Amino acid sequence: MAKLSFLVGAAVGYVLGARAGHQRYEQIKALSSKAWHSGPVQQQVDKGKEAARTQLAPAVADAVSTAAKSTADRLRSEKTVSGEAVLPTMEARVESGESVHEGDPLEPPEETEQQSER
Repeated sequence: MAKLSFLVGAAVGYVLGARAGHQRYEQIKALSSKAWHSGPVQQQVDKGKEAARTQLAPAVADAVSTAAKSTADRLRSEKTVSGEAVLPTMEARVESGESVHEGDPLEPPEETEQQSER
């Protein structure tokens, strides 16, 4: 029954809106814009923004920080590596000039036989 009432209301609203036409739409749009830009409404908007900035932002930052710490702790506890099996770090490779991986984009490509014949 509730769905039927909703559909009937939506249909009636659509028909009446369509009959009102574009001119009525423009009137409604102008009135709503005037209301939105009015002083009292904008004061409430500013209060809401300030409340979000001072009250909500720190809470969100704390939640994100806590989630990041717990995720990092979980990942650290899952990863176990023996000291002898650890490869040189990226920084050590860069300092020594060692290639980070095959086809390192920072090193010039090696010439192939076809390129050297040209």
